[in-house]
Amino acid sequence: MARPAGPAAVPGCYDAPLSMRPESRPMPPPSAGSAAAVLAPGTASAPTPAEAEALCEGVATRHYENFPVGSWLLPRAVRPAVRAVYAFARAADDFADEPVFEGRRLALLEEWERSLHAAFDGEARHPVFVALAGAIRRHRLPRQPFLDLLAAFRRDAVTPRTPDWASLLDYCRLSADPIGRLVLHLFGVDDEARLRLSDRICTGLQLANHWQDLAIDARRGRFYAPAELMRRSGVDEAALAADEGSDAGRALVRDLATRSLPFFDEGRALCDQVPGRLSYELRLTWLGGRRILERIGAVGGDVWRHRPRIGPAGAVHLAMGAVLWRR
Repeated sequence: MARPAGPAAVPGCYDAPLSMRPESRPMPPPSAGSAAAVLAPGTASAPTPAEAEALCEGVATRHYENFPVGSWLLPRAVRPAVRAVYAFARAADDFADEPVFEGRRLALLEEWERSLHAAFDGEARHPVFVALAGAIRRHRLPRQPFLDLLAAFRRDAVTPRTPDWASLLDYCRLSADPIGRLVLHLFGVDDEARLRLSDRICTGLQLANHWQDLAIDARRGRFYAPAELMRRSGVDEAALAADEGSDAGRALVRDLATRSLPFFDEGRALCDQVPGRLSYELRLTWLGGRRILERIGAVGGDVWRHRPRIGPAGAVHLAMGAVLWRR
């Protein structure tokens, strides 16, 4: 799954996994910190909550990318829960994408879902789910967002293409929106009006990340640009995977970025409707995601040679924007 955009985005949104059953086949030697490393067989009993949380913290520290697991803006009380959610999503994402899991992706995701239900039923044994079960109890997290994430990972595992814009938005509904909803629940925000505003921001972030990494994903054989729009623009998959983009490809990317900007505008009000530090986290996220789309336009859609990113100077600019934010 594509990674989220922005300096502090959440996985698929606000920025922004351990031992399986005995019948699982042995894993090849994994790289340190990868989901494969965490999946090494041999756990005979459930870890203590402190051990489980420490493991999730290790996964988050090595791989947090744009997820706000390391943000000083997050109150200490919610950090273990954020790390547990991240570890859950990080592992499932790797199951769907990493070559080491080829041929077993769907089976591993099915096992992940069984472990999720065990966590909700108070029977977690797997370290990630022991930590997640604590977060579920403390913060009354709903089950559906986790199931939606798994549905997105399954889609990643079986289809690398997107037929049309509606299908892409449905993918964002599953892959990005649930993370925003879970984060809001951690802060006690669960009314439908604000959850829907979050959905708009999270979808915008996911789209920004898709277009930011369009060339990279294409070279890996994954195409988030809707096939319908590609045909209309006269662009094929080979053109997207090329070392340098074509005029038609750059025009397509500009169009995709333009289509994505309104999602940020539609969700902006949420940044002023949440408590305390979360408000500043969301402002940074909103500003960062929108800035990525603006930079795509500034380079004429040429993400092949000029991948938009937020550098140190840009991060300072965003921080100032969050402080000077106008309601």
